[in-house]
Amino acid sequence: TISIGTPPQEFSVIFDTGSANLWVPSVYCSSLACTNHRRFDPVRSSTYRGTTTSVATWYGTGSMVGILGYDTVTVGGIQVQKQVFGLSQMEPSSFLAHVPFDGFLGLAFPSISSSGATPIFDNMMSQGLLSQDLFSIYLTPDERNGSFVLFGGIDDTYFTGNLTWIPLSAQTYWQIKVDSITMYGRPIACPYGCQAIVDSGTSLLAGPNPGVSNIQYEIGARRSASGLYMVSCSFIQRLPDIVFVIAGTQFPLPPQAYIRQLEDGSCMSGFRTYTLSTATGKLWILGDIFLRRYYSVFDRANSMVGLAPAT
Repeated sequence: TISIGTPPQEFSVIFDTGSANLWVPSVYCSSLACTNHRRFDPVRSSTYRGTTTSVATWYGTGSMVGILGYDTVTVGGIQVQKQVFGLSQMEPSSFLAHVPFDGFLGLAFPSISSSGATPIFDNMMSQGLLSQDLFSIYLTPDERNGSFVLFGGIDDTYFTGNLTWIPLSAQTYWQIKVDSITMYGRPIACPYGCQAIVDSGTSLLAGPNPGVSNIQYEIGARRSASGLYMVSCSFIQRLPDIVFVIAGTQFPLPPQAYIRQLEDGSCMSGFRTYTLSTATGKLWILGDIFLRRYYSVFDRANSMVGLAPAT
């Protein structure tokens, strides 16, 4: 939860390392996705300053069109002055209408921020609000309460062993090189290395074909009528770990992590095909399935990601 304005107006946001804009629904928006979420009213804030700059952001599952404004934003006790953010005027997607959060807080680099809006983490750094220019993320293993983003620090009680530090290969997303994706010690995808992003805003593991199709084949996933890849639940006990080899270190995911049990008791593969193309090629996306197993540190000062097994 964050608050914007004076007096504060509260919003729940998704802390998204795969985008760079901060935005919330506003009273200017009458889309269904706005009317059933909390909406920011600039008239009620004495510190709000408006602009005439428009902003638009696209996600894998929805989009937002709006206008930029400036106000005081408070995140976990850190008060950021004159933070630019988007006030949505239109959220045309049905997906955003049904999510439990109001808006997005992007934690990626300024280079991918729509309308050149300064990301909130950059302002935290420039306003000297952090003891270290990094943040870390802990996601609980089974979607219970207790997940957090820690700004300016690392909490070593939430992981075991040492962090493996991986240099960034681009300063856009939190992009790193994956050496290979293996099962039983042999590559099943990405055999010659590939680029991936660590993305807290994506729930699954995603990547290009033929890699993902091959993984589905290896784990015995079959495409259902609805287009989802389903696995017989009784398989879970018998399947091996899928290992992401990164910076020479193995990051295994057990089948309990990469197969998701749905509410109706059926079991779905946590891998899906999604093509995110950039100048450096097609990217794999390491989403929450990966982050629930590994505590992650996003270090802007040294342009690195740190990963260690979460407790």
